[in-house]
Amino acid sequence: MTTGTRIPRTINGFGTYIVSTNAYILAGTPEPNGVRIGLTAEEMKQWKAFETEYTPLLLMYNDVMNSRTRAIRNSLLGIIDEATAYDQENHILDRIAASPNATVYDLGAFNINGGVSPKTTRTRTVTAIKEPVSVTFIQLGGGIIAIKCYSTSGARAAIFSDADSVQFLYKTGTVAPTSVNEEGMKTGLSTKGTFNLELNPELKGKNLYIYFRWYNTRHPNLSGPWSELQITMIL
Repeated sequence: MTTGTRIPRTINGFGTYIVSTNAYILAGTPEPNGVRIGLTAEEMKQWKAFETEYTPLLLMYNDVMNSRTRAIRNSLLGIIDEATAYDQENHILDRIAASPNATVYDLGAFNINGGVSPKTTRTRTVTAIKEPVSVTFIQLGGGIIAIKCYSTSGARAAIFSDADSVQFLYKTGTVAPTSVNEEGMKTGLSTKGTFNLELNPELKGKNLYIYFRWYNTRHPNLSGPWSELQITMIL
């Protein structure tokens, strides 16, 4: 059975797919969806690795004015080819389709025929997000910082309703960046409102300088404004 049409081959389409399927794999109780539908720990680890490699390149690709290059485009297409080949070699989507535990929502999450989206259908946002990101930091020690992101309309940490993730730019040290456009800033993306940022423990005593914005991987041009610079010491 061919699975080529299940995995999007467009750059932004694959970006949405790899983020959403990884989130779906980890969701679910009492056991994660990935375990329930028969994925191995190694397969879940590798699927996450594709997302980890892809996401920062996608952010650079979508910044058309500053960082899109042919090399980045080729790297993204290469990762799509790798993920597709990995699926075909290990029959991941075929096994999900044939799993006795699979539901129509599982099939929908992985774009397998016969499935329906596990998320409630919403009208697509047609205007840019104006909502700012508010954050709190919790120092866990060893260079690990727990970050909670809030919108003005929510009392708990969660992704804003018109976004599907929170994007952040950061640097460490003792000299603050002048703006989000400063060269050398590292990028990150989280599909959850609460996540851990793991930094080098040797940075203890230095500062973390970080900006946030609500991000829409399907429609990057509708993503929100960058927050003011946030600063916290690394413990």
